[in-house]
Amino acid sequence: MRTDLLDILACPVCKGALILDAETIASEEAPDAGEVLTGTLTCSACNEVYRITDGIPNLLPPDLRDAEAAAGR
Repeated sequence: MRTDLLDILACPVCKGALILDAETIASEEAPDAGEVLTGTLTCSACNEVYRITDGIPNLLPPDLRDAEAAAGR
């Protein structure tokens, strides 16, 4: 995930600002250098947490994430 996306992303539940907590960042030698590979985005308003996996933030609202997990995806 490119960090400049934080300027346009918002919490899908309440439209609050998201705070990035990067766990893994691509190395300078990688084609996606500097991009966040794993971590979380946390809403500053409602405290909902969204995971970033393989550079892709999962911004599904909680009820849809639960349904997706129950379906085994």
